[in-house]
Amino acid sequence: MLTKEELPDCPVATTVQLIGNKWKLLILRNLLARPWRLNEMLRSIPGISQKVLTDNLRALENDGIITRTVYPEVPPRVEYAVSELGDTMRPIIKAMEEWGLNYQKMVRGA
Repeated sequence: MLTKEELPDCPVATTVQLIGNKWKLLILRNLLARPWRLNEMLRSIPGISQKVLTDNLRALENDGIITRTVYPEVPPRVEYAVSELGDTMRPIIKAMEEWGLNYQKMVRGA
């Protein structure tokens, strides 16, 4: 989680700081649908490397937006899911999706 000192004064800047890169948004889009394992998420996000995915998952976990569950199996199974806090971002992602769809329609002339 961000410390008080790290929090920007502007609430929009706070949100951007937490989810403001394309990878975090795509990860969150996936996790709002269901829990995912690392390799399946890696395959579902074109262009992302394993290191970048892992770094962004760690950051989202540290900020309390997602959870990481390790199951005691052999081999170990790890799943990522949105946390209760992360689920509150659902309307933000939904609004972005709707805006993007409307923009695509406008550009395509539909």
